[in-house]
Amino acid sequence: MNLREAQLAARTQLAHTESPVRDAELLLLHILGITKAQLLIDPKRELTPAEVAAYQALLARRAAHEPVQYITGMQEFYGLPFRVTPATLIPRPETELLVESVLAQIPQHHAVRIADVGTGTGCIAIALAVHLPYAHVTALDLSNDALSVARENAAINHVKKRVMLLHSDLLSSVAGQAFDVVVSNPPYVPFSDRSTLAPQVRDFEPDAALYAGEDGLEIYRRLIPQAYKALNPGGLLAMEIGYGQDAALRSLLTEWNEVTILNDLQGIPRTILAKRR
Repeated sequence: MNLREAQLAARTQLAHTESPVRDAELLLLHILGITKAQLLIDPKRELTPAEVAAYQALLARRAAHEPVQYITGMQEFYGLPFRVTPATLIPRPETELLVESVLAQIPQHHAVRIADVGTGTGCIAIALAVHLPYAHVTALDLSNDALSVARENAAINHVKKRVMLLHSDLLSSVAGQAFDVVVSNPPYVPFSDRSTLAPQVRDFEPDAALYAGEDGLEIYRRLIPQAYKALNPGGLLAMEIGYGQDAALRSLLTEWNEVTILNDLQGIPRTILAKRR
């Protein structure tokens, strides 16, 4: 079996999944340790029996809806490489809007203090640290397993000296400290929506990173007042929000200034910004 034949067979095997063509290619590249360019140069290269067996093993996992990012252990976010494990939410492209919105508010040369609440893989904290070279970033998470992954990612992206990782329930571990920015992609899926999620999300990604009470607003209700206390006057709160939550979030931010909602590429309200008075 050559590379082209292997991909065609894999696409059929993964036909019931969300992105069979992309995933068949990604898993083949992962097994062989080659680039897409190398794959295109020699599509008739024969696979060894060991390579075929290894590829089939990964395809079986993906056919059972395991996310390809957990299978390969990597995901790109904001142009940077990130290690992912089942202990962490998989970074999504729409969350890049959250990073962009913060970067648009902060001059690159400013020595700002940033708190990333619920850091997971560390993708938000690390992307901000990479693009704000004078910033000091504190990344907080309740999961020690997630913090271990974030620590590895800070090293991979050469910012481990500027990203402090702390075990914390929201901002509790930094009570009394002052920040210029609080950023968060918190859990915001209502429990009642669990059955509507894709199997690769519902059955594999960590519940603690997905669900937030019956209406999905539980974490926001706790985080917003904590952020108000933690931020310097004029400080920025930036959060990702779920579908249809923009009006509810506005009502939770009535004591804040300059409340702004940004839409993602699909036109869905995805990021909310607010300034502390």
